[in-house]
Amino acid sequence: MSPVDPTTKTEHARLPRRGVPLLPIEAVSALPTRAREVVEYRKSGLSLNHVQGCPLDCAYCIRHTYGLWDSRQPRALMSDTEAVDELVGHRYFQAHVTPVQIFNRATDPFLPGVKEHLFACLEDLDGRGLTNHVLVITRFQVTESDCQVLSALQNLKVTLLFTYSGIEDKRIEPFPSEVSATSMKLASGYRPRTYRTVFYWRPLVPGLNDSPEHLARAADLAKFADAAVFTGLFYRAEIADYYKANGLPEPYQGTARRKIVPETLEQRVLRAFARSDSSAALFRKTSCAVSYAHGLPDYNGHFGIRELCDICPVRQLQLCAGAHQVPTAIQLQEAAKPLPEAAGLKVLSVTERAAQVEGLPSEQPRYFLQHKFAFQIHDAGHPHLQHQHGRADIGWENNS
Repeated sequence: MSPVDPTTKTEHARLPRRGVPLLPIEAVSALPTRAREVVEYRKSGLSLNHVQGCPLDCAYCIRHTYGLWDSRQPRALMSDTEAVDELVGHRYFQAHVTPVQIFNRATDPFLPGVKEHLFACLEDLDGRGLTNHVLVITRFQVTESDCQVLSALQNLKVTLLFTYSGIEDKRIEPFPSEVSATSMKLASGYRPRTYRTVFYWRPLVPGLNDSPEHLARAADLAKFADAAVFTGLFYRAEIADYYKANGLPEPYQGTARRKIVPETLEQRVLRAFARSDSSAALFRKTSCAVSYAHGLPDYNGHFGIRELCDICPVRQLQLCAGAHQVPTAIQLQEAAKPLPEAAGLKVLSVTERAAQVEGLPSEQPRYFLQHKFAFQIHDAGHPHLQHQHGRADIGWENNS
């Protein structure tokens, strides 16, 4: 983790001429600890979040869990140059290997003012000759001039993931999904372009946006992107508390640390796509869709989890099969040695499917190993049950 320590900075480097306001040092020091973590490892990449605050007000926003829900006005914790230096200097960052996400935790990267910071970070990383995957997730408006800026990048493998839910209840999602759909069509049709586009269908919630009409609409939209992925809702305790306090319809009776996609919902999604005339390649995992869009094997190494791949195109299966290599327990231990927090790592088993480990204090060093070897690394304390695809147990009660 990489919190901003206000005691070590007397002033910030100059911000771009345009952008969001810079938080004063005393305001940074008042933020919750997790909100000051500018660099954090998440499953789909090392996440950079030095701009925080969002007015879109999606009720299920992960900002609830970082103590940032009330931060509606985007603010910068540091300059873009400082932030990128912190990212590439982080112990988890591997040049040309580590997937990166920008502004995916506490703001939308294409909000007015925020996108200037997005472009500054992308141009800095690209100018260093880095070829890492960079995931940019948005539900906001993307313009033709934005596409022009993105297409000028020469080295990074940039993917725009357009969040679309089709949720019509404005109490839960005030900002209309059709904005994202329009942006996706524009960005996908822009030529020439070096970036890729993904239809990011989320969150799917039973009874909210899973009617036959919702599913058919999504299948139709997916064909405009280079790939499509569907996933469910992060329903953490803080989000559930917000729903209850505001009288919102609770989607589930319990909460979970993983995304919730009930088995019956997944089956309905797959049937809807099978019935449609959509030409989109549909995936269960974000990294699978991103990798497919770039013509590369999955950087998260899901190929070992064979039931995940039963909807993948044949050519993608062939790519992933050719790249699939099983590390040894010794290789995993050696790779973890530079990480002080991984000193307690124990490798319990390694199979073609995944490595089972324990002794890690958080998910972050596990993701570092997973991306280093492009192979699934599972925490034995949170087992991945067969056919459940690493999702929450809710809706899969009969699985074991």
